[in-house]
Amino acid sequence: MTLRPGDRPLSIALLGTRGIPASYSGFETCAEELAWRLAARGHAVTVYRRSHHYPNDHRKDYRGARLVTLPTVANKYADTIVHTALSGIHALTQRYDAALYFIAGNSPVAWLPRLVGTPTAINVDGLDWRRKKWPAPAKAFIKWAERISRYTANVVVTDSRAVQDFYTQTYGFTPRFIPYGADIARQPPGETLAKYGLEPGRYVLFVGRMVPENCIDHLIDAWGRLDTDLKCVIVGDAPYANTYKARLRATTDPRVVFTGYVFGEGYRELGTNSYAFVETSEVGGTHPALLEAMAMGTAVIVNGTPENRETIADAGLAYDSEGGAHALAPILERLLANPTQRDALARAAAERAAKVYSWEAVTDQYEALLLEMAGTR
Repeated sequence: MTLRPGDRPLSIALLGTRGIPASYSGFETCAEELAWRLAARGHAVTVYRRSHHYPNDHRKDYRGARLVTLPTVANKYADTIVHTALSGIHALTQRYDAALYFIAGNSPVAWLPRLVGTPTAINVDGLDWRRKKWPAPAKAFIKWAERISRYTANVVVTDSRAVQDFYTQTYGFTPRFIPYGADIARQPPGETLAKYGLEPGRYVLFVGRMVPENCIDHLIDAWGRLDTDLKCVIVGDAPYANTYKARLRATTDPRVVFTGYVFGEGYRELGTNSYAFVETSEVGGTHPALLEAMAMGTAVIVNGTPENRETIADAGLAYDSEGGAHALAPILERLLANPTQRDALARAAAERAAKVYSWEAVTDQYEALLLEMAGTR
């Protein structure tokens, strides 16, 4: 979308993520996709990033966006909010036209740019307090941060209708809905498949952090119940969940392959050539890896949470979360035995991703929001 008559290019800050280039989670991908697209439309975009996440990367710009790298406390609990607070203080000196924050836990500091008249929005993601990694005090903090987000930021955004409904019913206000995006180029078989001994169409795939709330054990345990020579590929890692990771990697099933983190062309190669993608997470809003699998034309099976069912609509299969591996195994078994159904679901997933989750359409909505916040539309 080009700027309308009366609009003007904005100076925009993106705060609260680890930074770009994206190399960790969905929020980083969102920041990167928005940053370069907004910059290509003529806006001056700044992305704040954490120094310890980019120790050997001293770039000052990336894909048209300015990078501001600041230190933080490399601690599970303090890392995000300390860096975001420092970023907000830096933003005071820049007087941006608008600032976009990510993660509900950052809402306590989302007011900082407003001290100099910069309006702020915050994307609160998907009820992060439900994650098993957080102890009771951290859960209480995140719930408080969700509740006060309407006061600390000018606009609250969510990428899930289910989360939007939760805020309406629980906190008495309705966030603005802007979906997550997915535009992924397909990648033919190549060196990544060769590296892990994989054949096109002969493995199922999970991509995500290896943390308890992502329920990867559902997939690994279900796979152990199946009589198949296809492989089960687990892509991802996590910096803190060592006990859970050790439990997963203790499997003696030779069909289960752990790759660690894979990004870029290797990630697209794994996604494009899988037989199916399985999203086992029981918490969160819209899962980026699920959308990207759909965009790559992959049949998908999801943990049947409201958020996951919202994402796939009728373009995928869902299993009962409480049933875990017991509920997932027969769905996998039927799909593996029915390539025709698999192909139909793959086409439906790709069509839904293209229609509902285009990054260009998502950027249109964020651009309109930022222009409104800045008072130019």
